[in-house]
Amino acid sequence: MDLSLNSPMIDQLINLALAEDISGGDITTESTIGDLQQGIGTIITKNVGIIAGLPVVERVLCRIDPDLNFHQLVSDGTMVEPMTPVAKVTGCAKSILTGERTALNFLQRLSGTATLTAEFVDAVKNTKTKIVDTRKTTPGWRLLQKYAVRIGGGKNHRFGLYDGILIKDNHIVAAGGIRQAVEMARSGAPHTAKIEIEVETIDQVEEALKTKADILLLDNMSNETMQAAVKKVNGNAITEASGGITLDRIPAISKIGVNFISVGALTHSAMPLDMSLDLKMNHATKT
Repeated sequence: MDLSLNSPMIDQLINLALAEDISGGDITTESTIGDLQQGIGTIITKNVGIIAGLPVVERVLCRIDPDLNFHQLVSDGTMVEPMTPVAKVTGCAKSILTGERTALNFLQRLSGTATLTAEFVDAVKNTKTKIVDTRKTTPGWRLLQKYAVRIGGGKNHRFGLYDGILIKDNHIVAAGGIRQAVEMARSGAPHTAKIEIEVETIDQVEEALKTKADILLLDNMSNETMQAAVKKVNGNAITEASGGITLDRIPAISKIGVNFISVGALTHSAMPLDMSLDLKMNHATKT
């Protein structure tokens, strides 16, 4: 799968977003603005945050009207202050206004994810712990949301069920136990695949270590239990903290010495970064 912003899956998402918003046309814009009127739209931030998604904005607007001219004033990954102009679009005023909401929806949500990710990443600075995302993404948005996590300085976990083995509690139940689950995964998986298994207690940590699993996901553990688990692992497996992870817990968890902290909130709870598009008319009409 193409994991870049050039993926056809992103084009499909853009098409779907535009179809749900303007499938029957933009009756307000059509009735108030002339076909030849030209405009200059400036996208402005209203809060402090990190910008992510400007290339997607350009694709949205140019999907509506290939003659629009889009110009980034900052790059993705830029930390901005309130009232910062981040992009300009010039051309047919009708086209600009028709695409405004859909374009901003992408930009605001992705910038919100990047901004929240940066807060978590900042909380583990000066430690060896890395912040990673999860599969708890909005359906259809996974590539974009994981892109925004990277822009915010985080790392990507699995993109799907196809690119990593993560044995969770229900897999363990179905397989008959930790040992059985790991043995079956090891026998059926490619030899290059690492095996990660979810553990919730110290007893499960000990059992997982006996299987020589590559990664132990320490699920919903208190800080005290997690510290005991990391001590028990003693570097014999990669450790990942997950479940119930909040920003205020991050410094303490990172000091415990886990390798990774996976945070579902990065993609399912990030607040969109507030922005607007301000339109000015260009009195030179297109001929």
